[in-house]
Amino acid sequence: MSIKSRLEAKTGDLVARANDAKPSEQSKVADDYKPKTGPGQMLAFNKLISEANDKVAKLETQLADFKTADIARYLDPRTIKASHWANRNEASFLSKDFEALKGEIESAGGNVQPIKVRPVAGKPSEYEIVYGHRRHRACLELGIDVMALVEELSDVDLFAQMDRENRQRADLRPYEQGVMYARALDEGLFPSLRKMAEALSVDASNASKAISLARLPQVVLAAFESPLVLQQAWASALTEALQKNPDLVLSRAKDLSKLVTKLSAVEVFKKLISDSVVSNHTPSAAKSRLIRGSGKKMGKIDFNPKNGSFKVTLSGLDAAKIDDIETAVKRILG
Repeated sequence: MSIKSRLEAKTGDLVARANDAKPSEQSKVADDYKPKTGPGQMLAFNKLISEANDKVAKLETQLADFKTADIARYLDPRTIKASHWANRNEASFLSKDFEALKGEIESAGGNVQPIKVRPVAGKPSEYEIVYGHRRHRACLELGIDVMALVEELSDVDLFAQMDRENRQRADLRPYEQGVMYARALDEGLFPSLRKMAEALSVDASNASKAISLARLPQVVLAAFESPLVLQQAWASALTEALQKNPDLVLSRAKDLSKLVTKLSAVEVFKKLISDSVVSNHTPSAAKSRLIRGSGKKMGKIDFNPKNGSFKVTLSGLDAAKIDDIETAVKRILG
């Protein structure tokens, strides 16, 4: 490109401004840029080039800012799938909190706070959720577009952003967090619990307790109304009880899961860990106990600390007492 052509390209807007100006202004522009001598022409040329370069530099800076900005767009929620690392239990979408969230989104005409997604490799116009699974589900059920930020992310970066955003939200439960951590370790996303904790800037002990909840046997989880009610502080006690007396804990959990009316989470927890390990220094550790009643009525209670079972032998009683015995046993079992 010739110097003349480059000059015209750089100064086109200046010429346009001069052409659009009023006669008095055109005269001023002409005076400003009309050189009188050869050296003056060169100075004028250099001035125009300098002004054009300054404008180009400013535009390039603005363009760079624009490229790095997070820009939300509206996407069809049907083109978005849950993350492979999703930690939301299905019960989260059946709660009153979720219904309230869906109501807020409906009244606002959409989600005010955008979710984040990443493009699915090899599948144009398909996305995977980084965070915002409940907001996405709400928009999907309402049949409206979901506002989302789109960013290319690796698995580790996606996991880290999801974990950070979830920990800032009070509604995420320890069990859900544990499921996410356990899956990441099982699939080798991180080489160890310690490395994962360092990468996510979380307390390794808390992460370990959450994972312990996620790894509880299904029959133990079924004893509770929902795994979402599990408290992180219970992780150590439940794990210890299962290690020391698994048969007793699993048997109790199975019985509790069959109850039509579920007990409170605290009651279930206490029943699962109570007497799971019988201490030698407590009265309940006695393996056999004789009971004498009036006349020839006698009883004997044998306790097996290995499996936590009782054997009761009664003598001198008639069959009519079976109702009283049944009532007493039911009271003990709760």
